Amino acid sequence: MNSSAILLLNCPDHQGIITEVTKFITDYQGNIIYLDQYVDTIDKMLFMRIEWELDGFLIPRDKIKEYFSTLFSHRFQMEFNVYFSDVKPRMAIFVSKMSHCLYDLLARYKAGDWNVDIPCIISNHEDLRYVADQFDIPYYVWPVNKDHSNRKEVEKAEMELLRKENISFIVLARYMQIISDEMIKEYPRHIINIHHSFLPAFIGANPYRQAYERGVKIIGATCHYVTEELDAGPIIEQDVVRITHKDTPDSLRLKGRDLEKIVLSRGVTKHIERKILTYKNKTIIFG
Repeated sequence: MNSSAILLLNCPDHQGIITEVTKFITDYQGNIIYLDQYVDTIDKMLFMRIEWELDGFLIPRDKIKEYFSTLFSHRFQMEFNVYFSDVKPRMAIFVSKMSHCLYDLLARYKAGDWNVDIPCIISNHEDLRYVADQFDIPYYVWPVNKDHSNRKEVEKAEMELLRKENISFIVLARYMQIISDEMIKEYPRHIINIHHSFLPAFIGANPYRQAYERGVKIIGATCHYVTEELDAGPIIEQDVVRITHKDTPDSLRLKGRDLEKIVLSRGVTKHIERKILTYKNKTIIFG
């Protein structure tokens, strides 16, 4: 496929913005291959994703952002980002001891389902090194003390590796450590997490046992961006599965893990495809 440019934008909604943007692209000989937009009628905000082929486009790719900023940013109070389809995002995976999400991510990567590079896997335990070895991906371990006394040193080493590998975004594949505010600020809206989400919700140790004892009928999983407020970032993807009185804590755990890996991979897919815009604490997910 030809290389393409992807523009994600949001701004206060005004008449004619979509026309102005599409005219800009077509006037410079761009062939639009995707356009999706949404207007939040409550906040009166426009959100748009537009993609066009670079073959024959008259503006050099390294000047597109400058042109767009000059013509539209101040005029429409617009926030935007430009991406290119032939530039692969670089994804780092953080894990602890559970392998289900890691295996699913790596299987999709090796199958060629994602236009992404995975240069490293980072962990606080040695347990999953064998998985990384199976997929021939470097595996780095920085143990965290039980009292977290060395957490700053660990995160400093992790950040040095992330910068060295030019990491674009991070996926927490059941990584059981708190991410510091400093790392979150380094990767705003670019750290993706997965956790169980029960109806009703159970917190603390052994949530599957709690769900079993309560006799819940639905369990779920939530994929979201990480923010300074724990597990309260913009939600990317969610799903649920029905359960019955016949389920045991073990069967709930299996169903929950299956759901977690599916929901996480859906969220990662949307991020890789540049189909997510965040606004306030919500996401706009383009189809």
